[in-house]
Amino acid sequence: MKKLHLVLTFLLFTSAIVSSQNFSAKVKDSESGEFLNDVTVTAVRSGKIQVTDTNGYFSFDGISFPLKLKFSFIGYKTSTEIFDASEKGKIIDLQRDIDVLYEVVLRSSNIPQKLLKESAAVSVLSAEDLKRVDDFNLVQNLNYVPGVFVSQGALNTNKIDIRGIGARAQYSTNRIKAYINGIPLTTAEGELTLDDFDNSYLDRIEIYKGPVSSIFGAGLGGAIHLYTQRSRQDQRSVETSFSYGSFNTMKTGVNVSYVEDSLDIAINYNKLDSDGYRDNGAYDRNSFVVTAGLLNKNGNRWDLFYNYTNLKAYIPSSLNLDDFLNSPTKAAFTWASAEGYESYDKNILGLAYTHNFSESWRNQTTVFLNSRDGYEPRPFDILDENRNSIGLRTNFNHETSIASMPAKISFGAEGMLEFYEVQTYQNLYQDFEDQGSVQGNTLSNNEQDRNYINFFGQVQMELTSKLTADLGVNFNTTSYDLQENFNQDSADQSGDYSFDAVLSPRLGLSYEAFAGKHFYASASHGFSTPTVAQTLTPEGNINIDLQTETGWNYEIGFKGNWLENRLYTEVNAYSIQIWDLLVARRINQDRYVGVNAGKSDHFGLEFTSIYRQPISNDLSLNLMLNANLTDYTFDKFVDLGENYSGNELPGVPEYMLTPTIGFDYMDFSANINYQMFGEMALDDSNSGYTEAYELLNFRMNYNTKLTSYLQAGASFGINNITDELYALSIVTNAVGFGGSAPRYYYPGMPRNYYAGLNLKINL
Repeated sequence: MKKLHLVLTFLLFTSAIVSSQNFSAKVKDSESGEFLNDVTVTAVRSGKIQVTDTNGYFSFDGISFPLKLKFSFIGYKTSTEIFDASEKGKIIDLQRDIDVLYEVVLRSSNIPQKLLKESAAVSVLSAEDLKRVDDFNLVQNLNYVPGVFVSQGALNTNKIDIRGIGARAQYSTNRIKAYINGIPLTTAEGELTLDDFDNSYLDRIEIYKGPVSSIFGAGLGGAIHLYTQRSRQDQRSVETSFSYGSFNTMKTGVNVSYVEDSLDIAINYNKLDSDGYRDNGAYDRNSFVVTAGLLNKNGNRWDLFYNYTNLKAYIPSSLNLDDFLNSPTKAAFTWASAEGYESYDKNILGLAYTHNFSESWRNQTTVFLNSRDGYEPRPFDILDENRNSIGLRTNFNHETSIASMPAKISFGAEGMLEFYEVQTYQNLYQDFEDQGSVQGNTLSNNEQDRNYINFFGQVQMELTSKLTADLGVNFNTTSYDLQENFNQDSADQSGDYSFDAVLSPRLGLSYEAFAGKHFYASASHGFSTPTVAQTLTPEGNINIDLQTETGWNYEIGFKGNWLENRLYTEVNAYSIQIWDLLVARRINQDRYVGVNAGKSDHFGLEFTSIYRQPISNDLSLNLMLNANLTDYTFDKFVDLGENYSGNELPGVPEYMLTPTIGFDYMDFSANINYQMFGEMALDDSNSGYTEAYELLNFRMNYNTKLTSYLQAGASFGINNITDELYALSIVTNAVGFGGSAPRYYYPGMPRNYYAGLNLKINL
């Protein structure tokens, strides 16, 4: 009996040793590699808490495995990890949380700078921000950015304007420069499509508002920068996701990541299909993305980006007022009869090399190739186009001193050659009933080869310990060669053409009045050249009288932290004057030509506020408020004998207000966002306006680590909970033909639901 008692005692003691062990590790910054002190580490099951020391070290005694730890630190994303006994001594990477805006370092500026100190209005959307609503349409997230408005006709019909610039473009985005991982997305002619990209592989979006040509070239409205996710922590993972929403909308995605030592590779495939809310609104997109990076022992880095998109999207087009109010699901009669759609295959390839010559000299050079093969049957014709471009961007950075003041210098160049072929054909759909579009005889055949080059330079100086000055300049030349290959009715206009060279300066000042509180002021110049569609008339002739659109932006603002960095606020006021205003003159049903028609004034106020309040160790409350108030008018605008001077610019809401309430509780998160938009003028004469509208949206997410190798997540959401009927986009200056009412309106989506699942396996 005594022996049995000794055996039981030994077994219990041994069990206690096995189940009650110790664990230690270190925590570091995932980008800089620096060890982090004062990180709060919580053992989820026991509630024990430790704090890292100056070397990032922490340890727990008397714990059992598997061990679930939660890492919390201001300015970094809260992370939960599961460890087994073999992972003692592991180094844990924490990622900076770009939702904490005062900590954000802008990646898109030629001279890296903290957002707080940047003398410009820049909005940043994090990967978490892109999860406010459904993940079917990336650009809808921009409608939460003050000063930015996205007109949405369908998944493939999106038009972005920034501070009213680009609002009068027809059906597409122009006057905005965009990049992904530093690769230009805007074509040489100025057209931009962001519908192809997906939030599943994006890490952040940075948006510069207003003329910024001194940095990025032809971008009178501003610049949008997309960045893909990049990990420096060794991993091998496969992630799958599936989302389903109203109108039989389905998205399937697969993401494969491999990171080891100095090599990181990510491959993403996703497929998006939808029947569409409206007739003739089906959508089918396949996209494939590859990103890769290689860091050598000297700290120099190679980066590769490749994107392929295949799209076929039918077009329901706009509706007149009666159909908008009573039959919003129907398609425009002519587009439905022709079964109009757009389709294309698009490739984007970029290779970048970052070289550190010394501690004070650095260069990044990117070579890029873009191609697009498109086919678009429309009721009035069939468009067949092919676009190929090649380009290079190089940027040198140098840290030095000028007159004993610390200074950073940036200079470089960006150039592109673009080859554009376009043919139009008769659409014989009316002669072939119920067959959709049928290609007929050739109407036009043109080649337009464009080239541009920007030379840019920027100097940033610390005039005092609190005052920083930025001085930048860009010099641009743009020319094109036109070749008419089919000409029957007019003189051959083949030849070389060019726009006047443009010099765009910028001056900015940032002053730290108090700790964490900065005032700034800036004056910047911008420009945008006419697009191919604007230079060509419907007959295939070129409008050689078109001028480059130019403008000046004057701005003052404030950025600051409050309440021990729990509250961040931004407010700014701006005035933009645009000369040689490029507008679309309607000359037939769904057909336009470009004209320079005068001058416009853009005045506005923008406000951003983000508040984070930890309520407990597991619960936090997040509040956000974005708003803008606009006053955009024609200063001088006379077109075809009609004087519109003093009228409001059509197609831009008079105000925007988007409060959001969110919370995080352990593995759960949810947000309710309320969007309010003011009325929009329908045309230049301001003969009518849309109704102001309000949208209420909800989304909840659940993400958890089941084991150290397996993560799972789920989401559910409702858009437009109140089922409001509203015009999310309009066709400005629509005209009725043949006694029909003008088709101004693109109806927004009614109440709709979505849900998603994802599973990630760490190999």
